[in-house]
Amino acid sequence: MSSGQMDNAAVDAEQLEGQAGERFRLSGPWRNTTLDTVMPKLLKMRDDFESRDPSGGCVEIDISGISTLDTSGAWIIRRMQLGAGEKNEVRIVGGTDAMRELISALPEQPPLPDKIVVRRPLMQKIFDPLGHMSVNLMQDVLAMSYVLGSAVRGAQSKEKRGGRASIASIVNQLDHMGVRAVPIILLMSFLIGAIIAQQGAFQLRYFGAEVFVVDLVGILQLREIGVLLTAIMIAGRSGSAITAEIGSMKMREEVDALKVIGLNPVGVLVLPRIIALVIALPLLSIIANFAALYGAAVVSLAYSGITFQVFVTRLHDAVDYATFAAGLIKAPFMAVVIGIVAAVEGMKVGGSAESLGQHVTASVVKSIFVVILMDGLFAVFYAAINF
Repeated sequence: MSSGQMDNAAVDAEQLEGQAGERFRLSGPWRNTTLDTVMPKLLKMRDDFESRDPSGGCVEIDISGISTLDTSGAWIIRRMQLGAGEKNEVRIVGGTDAMRELISALPEQPPLPDKIVVRRPLMQKIFDPLGHMSVNLMQDVLAMSYVLGSAVRGAQSKEKRGGRASIASIVNQLDHMGVRAVPIILLMSFLIGAIIAQQGAFQLRYFGAEVFVVDLVGILQLREIGVLLTAIMIAGRSGSAITAEIGSMKMREEVDALKVIGLNPVGVLVLPRIIALVIALPLLSIIANFAALYGAAVVSLAYSGITFQVFVTRLHDAVDYATFAAGLIKAPFMAVVIGIVAAVEGMKVGGSAESLGQHVTASVVKSIFVVILMDGLFAVFYAAINF
């Protein structure tokens, strides 16, 4: 037999001398890496053997020619033994004792993994998610505290350059987060103001007090709705963009590269964005207030016949500078929260696109939740100080 044949497993069939039956001579290395060449021949021999339908005969499997045998080869021989042994007497001859013991030790069917059923106490089922949520919340608070501290410190680059934010980066972020957000803020605020005016006038009409819709829109928009909806839109628009940008840099290991060259990633990536948000959000809130009041004035004229002069005069009587300031004071705090949450979620992104999508979604959800919570806390605080 040539060396090329000895590199692969081989099988030959012959009739037994002096009795009914067949002998299968196995030779070569019967290992996982050498069985691919012998499998087609084994399948053909099995079909031929079954087509003759032998019964009551003897089948002899000669393994004396096998040089090496592993578990994969032993499984094949075991299956040959079990398949032929349904109607015939099967003998395994030749080979070493270790080979025969390995073949005989294999079961008739591969063992199936047992299903592991973990039974947890009822209290553990109830409080385990709560514990995970508490730990994740604490980790988020610590991460946000670190980002806020680094941003306040203003450590942008090497210590010899000092802690100064790049003006060019801030202006660039102002363009992306502020200027380019003006159209959508104008449109949404105009529609919100118009809807509030229409619904308010519809309800007040029953009491003959449609003119008070100006008070309703003015106070509600300037104190609550204007800054709140603007912050929510910025959280969905700019907050998601911050998370996606920082997350993409994290995936491409650009954040690690900044650390290697001695730059603080928080100072380079986060600080300009937070400063831009702190500047842009109050200005966008002012634009949103004017757009909403204009939308309310248009609907009041078309729906209730309240002229622009009457609307403006009534608005001056209903609101003052304190009402305007009560809403505008919230904007910088909301901007800081949106920037920090978005940056923290961006820093958590792993190496997959799925991770990026999950953290972008988490960034928007958490930002909106914290913004609404902060607005409620401000409302409670204003009521406590009678502001």
